Amino acid sequence: MASALLTRILDDVKASMKAHDSETLSVLRTLHSDIKNEAMKNGATPAQITDSITDEMCVDVLAKSVKQKQEAIEILKKGGFEDKIPAEEAVIAIYKKYMPAEMTEEEVKALIAEIKAATGASSPKDMGKIMKELQPKVKGRFDGKKVSALVQEALK
Repeated sequence: MASALLTRILDDVKASMKAHDSETLSVLRTLHSDIKNEAMKNGATPAQITDSITDEMCVDVLAKSVKQKQEAIEILKKGGFEDKIPAEEAVIAIYKKYMPAEMTEEEVKALIAEIKAATGASSPKDMGKIMKELQPKVKGRFDGKKVSALVQEALK
């Protein structure tokens, strides 16, 4: 069975077609293509693509795409192409509609404390133990660099 998130994206593709919203349609088609490409990278044959796509895979692709767009915005700012930034921000806004709710720093700190207690991690050497447990829970919901910094802070 296809992922619920993929189904929602495809339903919105159809709605965009009916509404003649070419900008949203283009963004969603690109997203759908990126998700299918990720499934093929993971070994799915053309007949298996739809069934092999999971919500987690969709969120991974979304997070990666948002990060790329944010990097593109930084490059555009440095290059003086301010007029192109709103288009990139519009794409990010569309992508964020499909991403899980962002986590607050307090929620992440609470998760770190919980995992730290469960794994018995106590020194910076144990960072890997915590990150292994934490990453799947925060992926796409909180910035990875900040997660790493918070874990390091908790293990001091």
